[in-house]
Amino acid sequence: MPANGRVPTPTLERLATYMTVLAGLKSRGVETVSSIDIEQHTGINAAQFRKDLSYFGEFGRPGVGYDVSDLRARISRILKLEERQKVLLVGAGNLGSALAGYAPLRAENFEIVAAFDNDRAKIGKSLWGLAILDVDNIVEENRRLGARMGIIAVPANAAQEAAEKLVEAQVVTILNFAPVVLRIPRHVTVRNVDFFQELAVLSFHLP
Repeated sequence: MPANGRVPTPTLERLATYMTVLAGLKSRGVETVSSIDIEQHTGINAAQFRKDLSYFGEFGRPGVGYDVSDLRARISRILKLEERQKVLLVGAGNLGSALAGYAPLRAENFEIVAAFDNDRAKIGKSLWGLAILDVDNIVEENRRLGARMGIIAVPANAAQEAAEKLVEAQVVTILNFAPVVLRIPRHVTVRNVDFFQELAVLSFHLP
């Protein structure tokens, strides 16, 4: 780990990419991999790959490379994915439904354990096996569930209130799909997924 205990966010993003690639290699029976192999599969420079790993100790053997299963397991531990991570979902609309039914989340130990909404027409109905709960009860429900992660999949005008309810429920990391900048306490980490931003960048690159 760095002296200040902090790891750059881009490094963490790349670690997740390495995990995905390693899973694919493992499924094809590949047992060892080199940093050059990783570069070929990800487009991430081999030196950058080695630097990313260096934050967390020594990996691999010179002249041999990296054991695929061991490397993926170690990265999983670094990202705290070796144990199930409970997630609260706020927003049971089309996007929320897609997220709740997204099987790869469960495959990587992320489990949406409760879904919340403020729409009385949705509350009490089922969302991929989860009963949709009243968002006003999120604090009480999470006392029982103990989730520390949350997903916001609501319109922009409801996102700030959703974030405040998640924080009140002791959630400390939030994935925000709403196109709005959230005002949250400093101890809470937020990752924003802005579809417009991503599409705008892609649009710029159109020939």
